[in-house]
Amino acid sequence: MGLADLHLHTIYSYDGTASLSAVLSHAKQAGLDVIAITDHDEIAGALKAMELAPAYGVELIPGIEITTADGDLLAFFITEKVDAGLSLVETVLRVRELGGMCIAPHPMAGGMGMKSLSAKTILKALRNPQVAETLIGIETYNATALDRISNHYARILANRLDIAQVGNSDAHVVDAIGLGATEFEGHTAADLLVALKNKTTMIRKQKEWSAFRIISSWGMSYMGSAFVRMTGLARA
Repeated sequence: MGLADLHLHTIYSYDGTASLSAVLSHAKQAGLDVIAITDHDEIAGALKAMELAPAYGVELIPGIEITTADGDLLAFFITEKVDAGLSLVETVLRVRELGGMCIAPHPMAGGMGMKSLSAKTILKALRNPQVAETLIGIETYNATALDRISNHYARILANRLDIAQVGNSDAHVVDAIGLGATEFEGHTAADLLVALKNKTTMIRKQKEWSAFRIISSWGMSYMGSAFVRMTGLARA
């Protein structure tokens, strides 16, 4: 079985704290076969990481976490930015035009600035056949969401929709990488895509962090990375 973490942030995110090399190195140590870097409304880090990833023995999917007018959306297998602020349907269709696919992250989750899609919004969007072919999964386990009950609601929604389920870390610090992950048959990104389309992915959870640890770990890392974040130096 392969293992993927498809929701990772780097210093290229406004709230990220880790360099690309640190993310890639830790992903390898965590036993991940495939990862996606999904910085907030930014794809430059993911594109740079694609060049670096082979040296670390990890396959990287270029991605982005897009701020839609309706909530956050993960997009994968694209190599250019998608404008923020469009509706969920407009955003998914734009990702489709670029040859990508989408997953709804932390749906219905609140707290700590979370901008999450509602169940109603997802259900309505999936009535569009092209959206349904492109929005092919729901993140039913987000390891660092403070709103833990939202994972339960996301699982109920995914079961109702009969849509692929994924587990991710949503890591903003390197130590959180792999806390939530997705198991799939095979070991490559191509295998993962097949598993998502066939709805055969499974969730893997590590020991959960307390809310205090999630917040304090991010806060300390954020302060420690302040100079790099402000200057843009040493992002790799």
